[in-house]
Order: sequence, then C-alpha cells, then structure tokens
Amino acid sequence: MAEQMKVDICVIGAGSAGLSVAAGAAQVGASVALIEKGLMGGDCLNYGCVPSKALLAAGHAAQAQRSTAPFGVAAIAPTVSGQGVLDHVRHVIAAIEPNDSMERFENLGVHVVRATAHFTGPRQVTAGGVVIDARRVVVATGSAPFVPPIPGLYGVPFLTNETIFDGPSLPRHLVVIGGGPIGVELAQAHRHLGCDVTVIEMAAILGQKDRELIDVVRQRLVADGVRLLEGSEVTRVMADGDEIAVTVRHEGIKSSVTGSHLLVAAGRHPNVSNLSLEVAGVKYDTSGIKVDERLRTTNRKIFAIGDVAGRQQFTHVASYHAGIVIRNALFRLPAKIDERAIPEVIYTEPELAQVGLTEAEAKAKGINFRVLRWPYAENDRAHAERQTDGFIKVLVAPRGKILGVGIVGSRAGEIIQVWGLAIQKKIRIGAIASMIVPYPTFGEIGKRAAGSYYTPSLFSERTRRIVRFLGKFG
Repeated sequence: MAEQMKVDICVIGAGSAGLSVAAGAAQVGASVALIEKGLMGGDCLNYGCVPSKALLAAGHAAQAQRSTAPFGVAAIAPTVSGQGVLDHVRHVIAAIEPNDSMERFENLGVHVVRATAHFTGPRQVTAGGVVIDARRVVVATGSAPFVPPIPGLYGVPFLTNETIFDGPSLPRHLVVIGGGPIGVELAQAHRHLGCDVTVIEMAAILGQKDRELIDVVRQRLVADGVRLLEGSEVTRVMADGDEIAVTVRHEGIKSSVTGSHLLVAAGRHPNVSNLSLEVAGVKYDTSGIKVDERLRTTNRKIFAIGDVAGRQQFTHVASYHAGIVIRNALFRLPAKIDERAIPEVIYTEPELAQVGLTEAEAKAKGINFRVLRWPYAENDRAHAERQTDGFIKVLVAPRGKILGVGIVGSRAGEIIQVWGLAIQKKIRIGAIASMIVPYPTFGEIGKRAAGSYYTPSLFSERTRRIVRFLGKFG
C-alpha cells in the first residue's frame, strides 16, 4: 500500500526556489513535503552559481599573480594545479552543502522524499510510493542545459555546466559553444587558469545586454587571450584523434576549430517533462510553465517558481519568487511579482551589472530620458587599485525618476544594489546625488553620476547671475 500524506504545501524540487519555500513555510508552522529526485541544492549549489564563482575566484587569483608589476611587485607566472583548482571548487560546495541538506530540512520539520514526482490529481503528487495530498503545490524543478541539434555532437564527449567541474584536470584547449553569461564566465575563468579558450557565438556575446557595456568585457576577454568567434554558426562536430574538431561557418566561409574539450553553453530549458502537468490542469510550453503575476499556474492551487516559470533564470529571482508564493499560499495575500528592479550580474573581470531598462529598451518604449555617465577612470579608489576600466550609465526621466542602470567595471555587482533599491522604492536621482558615501570607494562612481544630473542647471549662467546678485548684499 502506498503511504498517504496530507500537507499544507508540497514542493517539487529542492533547488534554490524550492528550498526557500520549504524552509519559509515550515518555519511559520505549515506542514511541508519536499520532493527531490537528484541532489539537494539543485543546479545553483552543485553545477551553477557556487562552483562557477569558485572557479572564477581561482582564475582571478592566478591572473592577479600575472598583474602585480604596476604595484611595484614582481609579477610571476602562476603554477596552476588543475586537480587543486577542482578540489577548491568541491570544497566550496561541501562548505555550503549543509545549508541545503536533507538533514537540515528534516530538522525544520519538512518531510523530504528523494524520488521522482508526478501529478496524479489537481492537488495530488505521487513520488517514491508516497501519495501526497496538498492544499497548495509549488513546482520548482528548475532548468537544464539546452543541447542544440548540431550534427555529430553526440558522437563526441562534450561538457555542460553540469559536468565541467567533474574532470580530474583542466582542459588544454576548451572550445565553448555559446557566448552567453555561462559560456563567457567559464571561458574567462579557464583562460585565467592557463587554458587556451575559443568561444563560438552565433550572434554577439552576452546577447541582449547593453552593447556599450559589453564592449568593455569583450575587450578584456580579447586582451586575456580568449579567442572570440562571434557571428559564427557551428555546422558540425567530429572526433579528430584524441581531440574534437568543430566546423564553423562565418559569413559563408567555413573553418575548423580543434580543441581538447568541448563545452556546450547554448542556453537552458525548463524542466517540465515527466511531471504529468496535464493531469493537474497546468499549461506549459517549451519556455516553461504559464504563470500569472502571483506565480499561480492555470490551476490556481498550484504555483510555479524559479527557472521553470520561464522568467529570469537567477538564484536571487528564485528566492524572490519563494517569498511571493509564501505570502499568497499561506497568508492569502495577493502579492505580485515586480520585475522592474531585478538586477543581473555577469561575473567576468570586469563585472557587468544591469537593473531596470537598458537604453535600447527605453528607446523602444518611446520614453523621454537622459543618460548620465561616470567613468571608473575618474574614481580615486579605482586608480589606487589599478581598476580604471569601465563606467556607469544611468537612465533618468525628466523629473528625476531612475529608469535603469548599467555598470561595467570592478565590483559592479556590489555597486548595482543601491540602484536596484532606488528603482524598487521609486527613489529619485536627487537622493542618490545627496547620499553621503565613504571616501575612497567604488560606490562614489554612482554618486558622481547622479550628481551630473544637476550639472547643466547648477553651473548655468542663470546660477552665476543669482550668485552675483546675492553677493551685493554682503
């Protein structure tokens, strides 16, 4: 006989989104079942954010040894141990793993089922011989690497972000198919660690981001020695002895790139198969499960959050979604998602961060705006640390409303945070301009850009006349 269980919330998927819901719901007193067929922690902990940033940190450490001469410190060629680097990545995962473990969640009172789940009714889920009837169900199954139908691809060994950290050593020459955030981050990390790297991208690297900001990242990648083949289509992949040959077509001309390892980083697709969503009356397509502004599916008792909901694929978005669902499902508050102030960060060196509208998006909407800029080259801290590449770009409406901010440069992911708050809370540019920031910090870049909003009026002839007039009174 199957085990029967009744709970307030059943969560399918123990990645960032699912774990956030399960922990939050359990801690406010709800009964929770959490189902996971794979590793606890999902993609972020095991294959995504955590290992990739650990690898990037190792790459930055190696690159720093090559770049010390401007500080009066003799530069050296680093000796990189591939095994040591990968051990570092695994150590970082292991250090964080207890936070996402089955034991921790069971101690919170969550009933964890390690099995494959599928719907057997509008609010019923079956997994591993357990039938769970829930007042609310949350689908948080995440996404998986998209593998394009390239001729010959399955005839060679290839890597994705789920397998690239498994190897006993680093690649000699890594060929990357896809120039999105994952492909570019891993490309630079491997290049800094001493690997030859070629990136092949059908369009331009980093896709829909601000092209002006991307140019700064592109220039650094090229300076680092990453070979970029943009506007290039992969037409075939084949084995070439112990190596892998990739045939590329660029403007009608075919050429070949041969490497020791092949990484496919051509995007991601939502995990919606084998869930029997039709049984529960949940509509979905290749972009993900259809949800409304409250993250409810076409079955109002079922929610979908994180990557599977077909929106921005970031861990911080998954956590944000979890809060929306808890307010709706447990407290019956009509909380809605607000995507105006969701920041995006690409963790290359230099970093690229964006929140709100890009310049192209604002123009497409027909919005009247000004662009404020401030370069890293006019920031004292940037000079002290020899990090003067980059700039901030702020889009401001006529009455000071902040529409969007893009930053490329050192610590861009940190500097962007105050701008996300400003957009979310509708703080106008004057508040940022008058903010007191410590000196010398990279954060001054934002304040100086905000202050430039007032430059045309503050230093105008009219202002000079007022000052001269007031001066007559002593």
